[in-house]
Formats: sequence, structure tokens, C-alpha cells
Amino acid sequence: MTGSSRARAKVIPAAVFRWLSLLATVPVLALSVFRAVPAEWPLLVVQLLAFMPWLTVPAVVALLLALAGRNRWQQAVTSALIVCQAFWLFPLDASRPAEASEGGRVELTAMNINSEFGRADAAAIVGLVREKGVGLLTIQEHSQGLQDRLSAEGLDTLLPVRISGPRKDAGGYAIYSRYPMESVGLLPDTPFKMPTARLTATANGSVAILEVTNVHALPPVEGRVAQWRKDLSAVGTMAERPGNRLLIGDFNATYDHAEFRDILARRQPGSGSGMVDAGAASGSRLVPTWPMQGQPLPCITIDHLVTSAGLGSSGYEVHKVAGTDHAAVLATLAIPAA
Repeated sequence: MTGSSRARAKVIPAAVFRWLSLLATVPVLALSVFRAVPAEWPLLVVQLLAFMPWLTVPAVVALLLALAGRNRWQQAVTSALIVCQAFWLFPLDASRPAEASEGGRVELTAMNINSEFGRADAAAIVGLVREKGVGLLTIQEHSQGLQDRLSAEGLDTLLPVRISGPRKDAGGYAIYSRYPMESVGLLPDTPFKMPTARLTATANGSVAILEVTNVHALPPVEGRVAQWRKDLSAVGTMAERPGNRLLIGDFNATYDHAEFRDILARRQPGSGSGMVDAGAASGSRLVPTWPMQGQPLPCITIDHLVTSAGLGSSGYEVHKVAGTDHAAVLATLAIPAA
């Protein structure tokens, strides 16, 4: 082999690596632009943004290929993309704790589960309630059949207060509580009913009031992305109301959606901070909650417990429940006493 032939043999692989790096870089770069600019993007972009954390994989591959291709510009671009991915994976404000407040607090463990048309394993749900000392349980896609099975498993003894609207479709809901609770109403103009209840919790002589909104935003699918935005905006209006507040449920949105981050940015009157995602505050923002079964998709986090800034939270956990494609999420809240 001549010297020129050996030189061509070295150049060709490097060029291949550069082209492969470019192919891996383009989709990461495009979606990074969509992630960086908080606009009302079309449906496909909204859906792809849900899987933003998974773009770390092609971003790393693009950098490795750029190194093999010995192209400094590509190395610089792919390195910058990885820095962006790291910033979005671990945002500085995601893990901020709730504000400390003066006076006593009442602890309450809250749990949520989307039951997938009421198919979730009732025994598993009641088992978690009993084992984790859950005092507040919210359910989406609640059905009469599930309500009956939960009662048969003893949930009514553990959480005797209930506000529910079981349905055969995905619009059913339920809120179960250990403490007295009264209905405040439903969020207006949402296809899935999202009730708010005022709960009065007591412990060691302290009394705390908590307003709970059972969140179930429409999924961003064909023909529904505008309503999805309206649903999340309606949830955001609840975040701005005064008082101890918990927004809990299936938001059908991740931290990488500007619409969800807008909810977290809402401030109550007189508060210097926005809302707090209990999962993110615990360092568990990337622990997935969907899909746990069924659809062959990368797992993402769309179920959340979001609290007003004055509430503390600890012990965030995610548990798989048979029969549903959503995981149960729970955390212990520290509610300022009245």
C-alpha cells in the first residue's frame, strides 16, 4: 500500500465519524432550541419535549463521534449540547426547598394514582395506604368498580371521608381523606373533572387547612393540545390563590414543558417564591411515573405533587401498581398550622 493510499484509508473513517456525529447532533440541537424557547409549539414538538431527558444519550454519542472524527467545531457544538442537557436535567431551582414558616405544623402523607380506567389493583393501593400511613389519596380515571373494590379492601376504614365522581371513561375522580373535608368546586371548562377540596388536618392540638386540587390534564394528542394548555393554565390559576395548597395528580406534562414550569412559577399573594414540585425538591425529578406498562415508550415523569411555598415535603416515593400504566407517587407534607 502506497503512502497516499494509507492517508486516504485514515481520512475516510474520520469523515464517516463526522457525518454520523452530524446526524446525531441535528435532532438534539433542534429539540434543544424548542426546549430553550418557551413558545406554544405544535403538537409533535410538545410530545417530543416530554422525552427531553433521553436526548442525553444521542448527545453523548454525537460527542464521541465528533472526537473520533477529529473535528474541533463538532466537538465544541456537541460539548455545548451536553452542558445544556445537564443544565436541564438538574436545573438549579428544581431542588429548592419549601420556605420555612413560623409556628406549628401538621404532617400529612399524600398519595396519588391514575388508575387507568379503574383497572388498578385495589389491594395494592390499599396496601400502600396502610403501609405508608397515607392520610390523603387522590385518584384519576376513577370508576365505580374500583371504588367498590377499594371499599372491599378496607379503604373506607383507613380513609373514611370521600369526595368522588366515578365514571366509565377517563373523567372519573376521587379524593379520600382521614380528616374532615368539604368540596370547594370544580375547575371550569376542563374535559376531565378536576375537583378542589378543603381538608382540615389535626395533630397534637394543631389544626391545619389544606386545599387540594385533584389534577388531570388532557393529554397532548391530536386535536387536543390547545385544551391541554388550557387545562394547565386553569391549574395555574389555583396556584395563585392564597392558603396552603396542594396540586396533585396526572399533569400529563413534564418539567421540560414550559406550560408546567409556568405553574411552578406562579406566586401566591405576598409570597416571594413560586410553587414547589415535591419530586424535584427531593432530587427525584427524573424518577419516571409513566408508562409503567403497555405502550413501548421511554419512561417519563408526568405525575406530580406541587405545593405552595409555605409547605414542607419529605419522603417522596414512586411505586408501581399492577393494572395501571401510571405509578403511584407520594410524599409527606408539613402543613403550617392555622
